[in-house]
Parts: sequence; C-alpha cells; structure tokens
Amino acid sequence: MLSGGSFLIVFVIAIITMIIAIGALRIHPFLAIMATALILALLCLKLDQVVDTIATGFSSAFATIGLVVILGSLIGLILEHTGAALKMSEVVVKALGTSRPDAALAVMGWLTSISIFCDSGFVILNPVRKAIVKRVKVSSASTSVALATGLFISHCLIPPTPGPLAAAGVLGMENNLLPIMFFGVIVSIPALIVACVFASFIGKRVKDQTELLEAGQKDIASAQTYDELLASYGKTPGAFASFLPILLPLLLIGASSFCTMNHIQAPTVEFLGKPIIALFVGLLASLELLFSTKKTKELYSLTSNALTIAGPILFITGAGCALGKVVGASPLIPFLTEHSNALSAMGLFFPFVFASILKTAQGSSTVSISTTAAVVAPMLAPLGLDSPALTALTVIAIGAGAMTVSHVNDSYFWVVSKFGEFTKTIDVYKTLTLSTLLVGVTSILTAFVVSLFL
Repeated sequence: MLSGGSFLIVFVIAIITMIIAIGALRIHPFLAIMATALILALLCLKLDQVVDTIATGFSSAFATIGLVVILGSLIGLILEHTGAALKMSEVVVKALGTSRPDAALAVMGWLTSISIFCDSGFVILNPVRKAIVKRVKVSSASTSVALATGLFISHCLIPPTPGPLAAAGVLGMENNLLPIMFFGVIVSIPALIVACVFASFIGKRVKDQTELLEAGQKDIASAQTYDELLASYGKTPGAFASFLPILLPLLLIGASSFCTMNHIQAPTVEFLGKPIIALFVGLLASLELLFSTKKTKELYSLTSNALTIAGPILFITGAGCALGKVVGASPLIPFLTEHSNALSAMGLFFPFVFASILKTAQGSSTVSISTTAAVVAPMLAPLGLDSPALTALTVIAIGAGAMTVSHVNDSYFWVVSKFGEFTKTIDVYKTLTLSTLLVGVTSILTAFVVSLFL
C-alpha cells in the first residue's frame, strides 16, 4: 500500500485525470468517478476492504439525500405543473424588482440555508428560480450559480447548520454561538457580493439546457410570452398556497435547529424538522395545489417523472460518495494531520488551507469542518487563536476552507448540475466550482481583515 505522501501525489493525478475524462473525453461521470474510486481503493486499501468501502460510500448517498432529492423533485414538478412556481416568481419579482434577479436569489438562498442543508435548499427553491428565469428572461446558468452559492455560503459559515455547529462544539464555543453567527454574517456580505458579480459574469458565457432547447425549437410554443405562458395554466393557485409547500419544510427544519441550538428538548419538533419528514409535509401541502387546479389524475405521471429526474442525480452522487469514502479510509488524512505542525505559523490561514484540502479531497463540507476543527483544537494557542473572538473567527476560517471547492465528489455539485439544467459537466466546473473557489478565498481574506481589529 502507498504511504501518505505517495498517495497524495497519486490522488492529485487521479483527480486531474478524472476531470479530463469527464470534461474533455465525454466519459459519463458515473463511470469516471467509480473507476477513480476503485483504482485509489486498490492502491491504498487491503483487498478485503475495497468492496465494503466503496459500497458503504455509495449507499450513503441514498441514506443522506436519496429521499430528499426524490421528494424535492416531486414537489418541484407539482409547483411547476400547477402554475404555483410562476405565482411565486410573481411575488418575488414584485417584492425585489426585475433588475437584480441574481442578487435576489443569492440572498434568498443565504437566508434559507441558515436552517437547512444547501442540497435540500436548492431542490426546494429551484422551482422559484426556474419561474423567475421565465419571468425576467435572465440566464438560467447565472441564477443557478447565484442561488447555489448563496445557499453554500451560509451552509458553511453560520450556525445552526451542522458543520459550524460541530466546529463550535469541538473548539469549546458551543455555549457562545453569538460571535460565530455575527462573524459569519459579516464575512458573508463580501462573499455574497462576489457571488452575484461572478454569476452575472459567467451567465453570459455558459449555455444551459433550457437555452439550448429553446434555440432549437421551431414550434409556436417556443414563442410564448410570459403572459401567454401564465394564461396557459388557467387559474393559478393563490400566493399563500403556492409558497406553503416550500415554507413548511423551511419552518419545520428551522424550528428543529432552533431547539437543538438552545438545548430545548422537543422530540416532536425535532422529528418534524428532519429534512425527509419536513419535505414529506411539504409534499402533502403541494397535493392541495393539484386538487385546486383539478389535476389530481396527473399525480402518477408526475411521480414517475420525479423518479426519472432523481435517478441520475443519486447514482452519480453515490459514485462521488464512494470516492470520498475511499479517500477518508486512505493514508491521506493521517498524513495531513501528522504534518500539520509544519504549517502552524500560518495562523488563521492554517485552518482554511487544511479544511480546503479535506473538502477538495473527500467532498463533504460538514466532514471537512468537523475534522479540521478536531485537528486545530489543540493548536489554538500555538496559532495565536485562543481568545474567544479569534476562536470564533477560526470557525469561520474553517467554514471558508470547507467551501473551497465543490467538484465531482460533492453531492451538492450534482444536485446543482442536474436541477440547474447544465448540459456539460465542464460547465458546472466553470460556474459552481469556480464560484465556490472565489467565495471561499473572499471569506478567508475578509476573516483575516476582521482579525486585524481584534
């Protein structure tokens, strides 16, 4: 088996080869990622561990986001099919105006992900995003990256999302979350600005599936105006009924997070706040839309379409989780931990770099945050980060690293890729991956500037 240092070199080569295989050679991501996972497993694990490690990683995708993606897909299709998504876009456009749809979606995502996983948040809010694209005639690619990045920023920086909350506990700040939340908000502002500017820039340079389909259509439907599209639904649901399937899951998950953060024992609230249960409640609310629009007979076909949409996402995500599991069982993590003292002079940048390496290597932001916090905890004094304010800022630095970067071994990458309707995996690299790099770097630089005043 390879040593930690040798595996690091092989890992870098393997990831570059995988990216080339997917982007340039057009090999299906599922095959490319699974092949990479298998090759790395054979190089670093015992033969009797290879199959179990890959199988455990693959199945974890279905255990963590499987039902979330399926339920979210079905809710989204119902919202679209009944005209509820268009009604929600009307409300958003009237409230925020048509001049800054990217900024509106980024802020909407940022607020949402404070209490909900970014994967679930993108699935839940995607129908609103798509409706706004039709309403305002803005780039679907730009709105996808704006919404995705807005969700990702608060997911990594602001408790009570699990990653920052876990880091706070490991670093002894579990009863002092207010400064972490304060710094998280402060650091988020420049990151959100960068995300919006980049989304507007890249949206003009990347063609998404919707644009390509519209460009190739020759029939009358392709020439529909927004008003004609709205009229084609007949009577649309009211604003409250349209928003309810989205608001209910958010409120339930938010209430559960609030109870957890404040150590309130509320088993029923915690149960209802689990993403799977919360989305199921949202699905029940969405069924009323089918009743009110007299489309209940179409529930069967909508469910079949939802499963068709969710399938590719889950299988590719499973391959990415398998790769992450292999890396987690490899000598890479112990190697990085053993040599962490060599980087201790970096101060606040050390947790950022360490977290970014773990994030890029194994895909999960939450795992990256919690692992980095455990490594950094005994090093706070040598790093000069042991004051309460600087320890809180350390949590933010770790979160900034856990944003850098999202690529093929991250389930969020595939959720955004499929629900955002990108036609090429390389385009997701150009948008989401590059955006997470920019906001991650922006966040650590902002955190460093803040630290100068502490």
